[in-house]
Amino acid sequence: MSIDAEISRLLDIMPASGRMLTKIVSKPQQSKVIDAPFASPWNRESRPIYINFDLWRRLPRGQRDLLILRSTNRLINIRWFKPDVNQLIVLAGTIGLIVETGQGDAIGILIAGGLTAISARQIWRDNQSVQRELDTDEAAIKVALRRGYSEVEAAQNLLEAIENAAQLEGRSILGFTELIRTQHLKSLANLSNIDVPEKIN
Repeated sequence: MSIDAEISRLLDIMPASGRMLTKIVSKPQQSKVIDAPFASPWNRESRPIYINFDLWRRLPRGQRDLLILRSTNRLINIRWFKPDVNQLIVLAGTIGLIVETGQGDAIGILIAGGLTAISARQIWRDNQSVQRELDTDEAAIKVALRRGYSEVEAAQNLLEAIENAAQLEGRSILGFTELIRTQHLKSLANLSNIDVPEKIN
């Protein structure tokens, strides 16, 4: 497998927003097959997707396709600036922090800083939740439908990719979130009648 040819192929199957906002980087020293680190809101550069191509080439093409679509969707759908209560508290806390710092009010600085930190932490947790992971899987499957996969085929490829990637990484046991994801994907692939609850944290 030529790395350049594979990167070109992966870029072709990505949604247009993924090609604009992300960058595929070869990282042979990493233990993970693919890694898409959580992007901070102030990062204006392309969000990197790191791939260990020595491990990557051992996965079938369909599994590779679903892994790249999932990683891309995970990065482009991070919701730092979706208007909600936490966003407004962070904004108000930041403004308050600036004002109180200018006035030199230590108690005001402490309160505004605390509000900002608590709300920012909640936004971070929302972006890392199990429900967000399930939503990301479903978003990847929807993109795969536009790339010629059926829903069942896409779900099965992603399910097998999770299991095979864990083996290639030397992990004999899936993590909690991965187990929840695989159960949901089994339901989507018609391999199980048992699904996870409609909303899960």
